[in-house]
Amino acid sequence: MVNPPHEAMHHIFRHDLHLFSRLKGVLGLPLPTVVDAVVLPNDLTETKPVERRVDTLLRLDSAQEGSLLLAIEAQGKKDPAKPASWAYYVSYLWTKYGLPTALLVVCQDRATAEWAARPVVSGPAYMPTLSVRPVVVGPHNMPFITDPATAAEDLALTALSAITHASDPDIGGILKALSTALRDVPESVADPIIEFTAQGLSKRPAQEIWRTLVAVDLSFYKSYLSEELRDEGRVEGRAEGRADAILLVLEQRGLDVPAAVRARVTSCDDPELLRLWLARAVTVATAEEIFETGTVEPGEADAEE
Repeated sequence: MVNPPHEAMHHIFRHDLHLFSRLKGVLGLPLPTVVDAVVLPNDLTETKPVERRVDTLLRLDSAQEGSLLLAIEAQGKKDPAKPASWAYYVSYLWTKYGLPTALLVVCQDRATAEWAARPVVSGPAYMPTLSVRPVVVGPHNMPFITDPATAAEDLALTALSAITHASDPDIGGILKALSTALRDVPESVADPIIEFTAQGLSKRPAQEIWRTLVAVDLSFYKSYLSEELRDEGRVEGRAEGRADAILLVLEQRGLDVPAAVRARVTSCDDPELLRLWLARAVTVATAEEIFETGTVEPGEADAEE
């Protein structure tokens, strides 16, 4: 079954067709500047009853080097059968379209990324007839974007940064930079970025952080997606989960969490106040700072009396 992170890891390249060419610094490759890009059908099914589908397939056109095909695969774990499938995709596409074909694999953990990057040869060592060596994007080489100004320069790249670093203890820094950058763009631009990020963080503690940031930093958005994320945060019983998320974020960031802080967080039943503390937990230097503020936030004065 295809899961949300899997979809986000490759669909973001369909959303922003020029994203791949902007990975020059990340990949260390002399990628051409793409003039035009086209999403091609991803159905590689043969006439035989065997169905094969690459996750995303793009044709990238450049003035300098003509056109190339880019097959993009989202890989969540090691799979010994995958290299053979990748070899099939590349050779089939090369044959069908007659264009140079490259393979990009997007991963969310370092072990899978290192495994995917290893060259695999189909023939014996003395006759390496076909070698598969995909270009890999993952937490090992994607930039850790925590500056809102940098995030604003390339929202899709920042979303991909968040997706590939989804399990990093400091993921909150990327998410805060992204939510801050999204404040100044139209909803039509922000919505797909919000959705891809939410999908990519699925079932991880970071998803609660992102849900809270969307509710706090992007509260003025009225789109269906933004409202849905906020509604999920209002479900009865969410307070307990949010308290757990606050403590988890602080602990994962390596901060000491005194018993007094833990008790105050777990005893709070105000969803809005917990949301505020969770947003602060992303960036504070000490656990106690989640309770501090220069101005009184809405509802906070009553909650702390």
